[in-house]
Amino acid sequence: MRRDVAQDLAPTGRLRAAINLGNPVLAQRDPARGELRGISVDLARELGRRLAVPVELIAYEAAGKVTDAVKTGAWDIAFVAIDPARATEIAFTPPYVVIEGTYLVAADSPLRAIADVDREGVRIAVSSKSAYDLYLTRTLKRAQLVRAPSPPASIELFVKDRLEAAAGVKQPLAELARSNPRLRVIDGRFMLIEQAMGTPIGRALGARYLREFIEEMKDSGFVARALERSGQRDAAVAPPAPEP
Repeated sequence: MRRDVAQDLAPTGRLRAAINLGNPVLAQRDPARGELRGISVDLARELGRRLAVPVELIAYEAAGKVTDAVKTGAWDIAFVAIDPARATEIAFTPPYVVIEGTYLVAADSPLRAIADVDREGVRIAVSSKSAYDLYLTRTLKRAQLVRAPSPPASIELFVKDRLEAAAGVKQPLAELARSNPRLRVIDGRFMLIEQAMGTPIGRALGARYLREFIEEMKDSGFVARALERSGQRDAAVAPPAPEP
């Protein structure tokens, strides 16, 4: 059974794992040694161990670059948020981590609540094709999205062009605001971001195995321990998926 799964998920003989460095809750690069670490790295390596195949970590600077790369067959598994626009090409597991999407604004901004942001004249910096870009594209009525190629680039754009807000994952935005008194994070969230594993559509056996794998990783405490090791204590382990 596992040999068949390994052939389905890693047809080249190596499990090529797309690691999204644009979301520090999922992955980080060790500043001293340059090595990749974080929960997505831990999950990829554990999966490779179980399937008895070597793991090749492929780093991407943004989730949008991960999802673009599925078209070229560049990876076998990926760690990105569930979104209906992505589900046409990626078979997702249930989520293993749930995080919040929110806004960063200037400390003296008149925007005080999440609902204040969707108004005429408000420009919001986002990382192109991120989960929150896809969501806000569908839901905003009046505000304008201004896209950048990665989360750090979107923050640079927000500051340089004096945009009214920047959208992103709550944890890195809050960390930035703590270190800069000229910035603050708006209380609340505009979305829940469900982080999952995925594999290209068409690998039915592998996709089924990944769903079971993720549920076991949550239930066993593996996900919680990996978050703790990587310093992501504010991220919530996703609840068990409902029975099919």
